[in-house]
Amino acid sequence: MLEEMVIDGVEIPGDSGGADPADVALTRAARGDQRAFAQLYDLLSARVFGLILRVLIDRAQSEEVLQEVFLEAWQTANTFDAERGRARTWLLTIAHRRAVDRVRASQSSRRRDLAGGARDLAVPVPGIDEEVALRVDGEQAVRGLASLPEPQRKAIVLAYFGGYSHTEISVLLGAPLGTIKTRIRDGLSRLRTALEETR
Repeated sequence: MLEEMVIDGVEIPGDSGGADPADVALTRAARGDQRAFAQLYDLLSARVFGLILRVLIDRAQSEEVLQEVFLEAWQTANTFDAERGRARTWLLTIAHRRAVDRVRASQSSRRRDLAGGARDLAVPVPGIDEEVALRVDGEQAVRGLASLPEPQRKAIVLAYFGGYSHTEISVLLGAPLGTIKTRIRDGLSRLRTALEETR
């Protein structure tokens, strides 16, 4: 059974030992057990919401996406296979995909609005140059993250891609809470500096 996700080369551990209550709840929900699904929601909704909020920033949209994630989970629970992964990982994957889809839809809507307004005002529409610049920025961010010392990189990846709180990261990495906060703060500062230097 897989017990962790790997994001940017950092393993995000799952819970070890015994049957995971979320796995059990999702397996029962797949058989139509509504109480088990409510238990799954209670167990994982805060973590799923945290991940969505990190991607979308907007709380209202994040709440909508959270509802969409759990609706999809209820409708597709029968596709979950506890032998291939954990319920937490399965739900976080759905949440990340839904959040990214929402960002893309929002960007697409803005582009349409800008294009419509641009036609009305005869203002040029953002073109290929800006698309290339966005991709270059993304590649620079990935390189910047890879250049961080491993302790800082692990802490940042767990916080921003794994959806873990600082306290959870402290437990996962076996480091004091203050150290984790310092690693994240210093890592983000280094990342910001690296991105500014490449511009």
